[in-house]
This record gives sequence, structure tokens and C-alpha cells, in this order.
Amino acid sequence: MKKIFFSSLLLFSMLHAELLTLQESIDTTLKNYPDVQSLSLKIKQSSLSHRSAVADYLPQVNLNAQYNATQTYVFPANGTFHTQDGSGWNAGVNLKQKVWDFQKTSSKIDAAKVDEEISKLSLLDLKALLSYKVKSLYKLMVVQSEAVAVREKDLESKKAYYAQAEALVKQGLKTTADASRFLSSVYSAEDNLAIAHSSYEKARNSLSLYMNRKIDDNVTLESQLLEENLAESQDVEKEVLASNYTLQIDSKSIEKNILLHKSAKAEHFGSIDILASYTHSDTLNIYDSKLAGVVLNIPLYSGGRVSAEAQKVEISSQISKEEKRSRELAVKEELSNLLLDIQRYNKTIAAKKAQLQSAQDTKNVLDGRYKEGLATYIEVLDATTLVLNAKLGLLEAYYSRALSIDRITYLKGKI
Repeated sequence: MKKIFFSSLLLFSMLHAELLTLQESIDTTLKNYPDVQSLSLKIKQSSLSHRSAVADYLPQVNLNAQYNATQTYVFPANGTFHTQDGSGWNAGVNLKQKVWDFQKTSSKIDAAKVDEEISKLSLLDLKALLSYKVKSLYKLMVVQSEAVAVREKDLESKKAYYAQAEALVKQGLKTTADASRFLSSVYSAEDNLAIAHSSYEKARNSLSLYMNRKIDDNVTLESQLLEENLAESQDVEKEVLASNYTLQIDSKSIEKNILLHKSAKAEHFGSIDILASYTHSDTLNIYDSKLAGVVLNIPLYSGGRVSAEAQKVEISSQISKEEKRSRELAVKEELSNLLLDIQRYNKTIAAKKAQLQSAQDTKNVLDGRYKEGLATYIEVLDATTLVLNAKLGLLEAYYSRALSIDRITYLKGKI
């Protein structure tokens, strides 16, 4: 009756345990993580910078007014100058329209647009990176939960061995050394189980902080994700180089610096502007004044400032090109190493599976031999350790392969 009750209770708790999927973890993190919000605001900031640059090509209209409570006016009369104090005021409106500045402003506008695109790419890169980090934490939780289960079974097994050894000691078939050795192994298994529990809680706590949400103690995870392998592709490197967000940002930085260099060089040639104004004055006399014309401004000498600025931007463009080349080499190296690691992990997984099967068979044989007095407790513990290490080694290999696959996914710019 008790067994039925506890089985029903276990089934009830499993049915009501929270199922946390990997995709839900990623979506929640991307929604709540502070850096995502910060970069979203930077995109808006870049958009405003672009609008500000565009405004330089639009008409600039200013309204001005001035009132003087007292002012000395000078006027000629009969060949001499006379003065008179009085009040006066004037008001007017000025208009300035840029006609042509040899693409100085248009290049700045294009550079601001590219800067906005860089901000968007930075946000996408951050999301891909956060997705990779969440995947690593989620799968670490899976591994540690599996490790806890393995450690629990190991502890149960060693407690059973200890109970069996005590029974055999009472029957005079074993010595107290057998029981003491099994008791020691129980203590060791309890310690290792506590370590596994602690590692799981650390992973759960880290993922909870990323998600900004509490994760249920009895959460259910997608354990099958560990066994996913990398899809075969002949053009992985080509795909990574084409879609990697960091490399795209480098390309956009080069484009931006080229445009800024073009704008800086155009400053040598000045600009052509249309000016217009209308002013009404009420002083000693009341009159209106109007102005409409074209102004040409050509800088003849600026102390070398314009040339220096142009050279600085040109050097920045060259630096961006070299940084992109360096980044491409680093990405290629990382991708190559990841692919080699995945091949190695595939072989390790196959070997660990075979080792686990062999160790399990050996353990089953030794369990029977120990009961018959044909094997020692040392042989039994060694066989149990082999099974345990094979299980944990298989989990570690699965996790390491999963991290490499997820890293490649990040390099491809995918979430």
C-alpha cells in the first residue's frame, strides 16, 4: 500500500513539474537581459544621429529680435555729426540653404546611416552570444541533473553493498574489512552526490539570473538536446564568414571610415549656400531691409587642421581593414579547431558507450561472484567505479560536443 502511495505521489509531482524548454530560456533571457535593452536604446540614438546629419541639408531658418531701451544714434547734419538718445527695436527672419559642399554633408549622412546599421548588427551579435551562453548553462543543468541521478544510483548501490557485506559478516562469510571498506565508499558517494547537487544548483542559479526569473526546484529539462550532432555541411567556413556578425560589423566600420574620409577631404573645397533675410527696424526711422544671395566659402588656410583630420580618418579606415583581416583569421582558426573537437568528441562518445557496456557486464559478473565468495570487495568497488566513470565520462563528452556545436551556431550568427 505504501509503495502504491509513494508511486502515485511521484507520478503526481512529475506531472506537475515545470517543463522549461531551451527556446523558452533563450526567449526569456533576450527579453529581460539589461544589455539587450541598452543596445536597443543605442539603435534609437544612432537613428537620431542620422536624422541630425540629414538636417544639415535642410533649410535653416532663424527668427531674431532685439529691443534697446536706450541707444545713442549718430547722424550727419550741416556737415557735422549729431547724436540723439532714444529707444529702438528690430526683428527679422534669416534663411540659409546649403546648395553644394562637394559631398561633405552627404558623406556624413551616409556614415551616420552605416553607424545605425552597426548598432543593429551589434544587437544581433549580442543576442546570438546570449543565446550561446544560455545554451551552455541549460545543457550544463541537463548534465548536472543526469550526474546527480548517476550519483544517487551509485550511492544506493554502495549502500546495498554495505548492507550485504554486514549481513555476510554476521554469517561469518566476510570480514569486517569488507563492511568497513563499503562504508567508506558510501561516505565518498555521499560527498560526491553533494558536489553534484551543488554544481547543478550553481548552473540553475546562473541561468535564473540570465532569465531574470526563478526556476522551479523540480524543473524538467530537454535532456535529449545533449545527443544532437552537427549537421554535415561542406561549406561551414563559407557560411560562417558570410554571416558572422562580428565580421559584418568590421565591414561596416570600414565603409563608415571611408565615408568619413571622403567627407573630411571635401572640407578642403568649402561650400555654396543660399542666404535670405528680412528685417524690420523701428529706430529713429522705420524701414524694412531684405537680402537674397549666394555665398561661396572656400577655406584657404586652417593651420593644417583639415588635412590632419582627413589623414586621421584615412588611417582609421586602414586600421579597420587590418582588424577585419585579423578577425577573419581568428574566426577561421576557431572554426577549424571546433570541427576537429567535434570529430574527437564523436569518437570519445562511441568509446565511452562501448566502455560503459563492457564495465556494466563486468560489474554484473562480479556482483554474482562476490555473493558466491569468488570475488573480493576491491574487485566489486573497482567495477562499480568503472561503470560510474564511464557514465560521467559519456555525459562530459556529450556536453563538450554540444558546446562546440553551439559555438559554431554562434559564429554563424544564429540564435
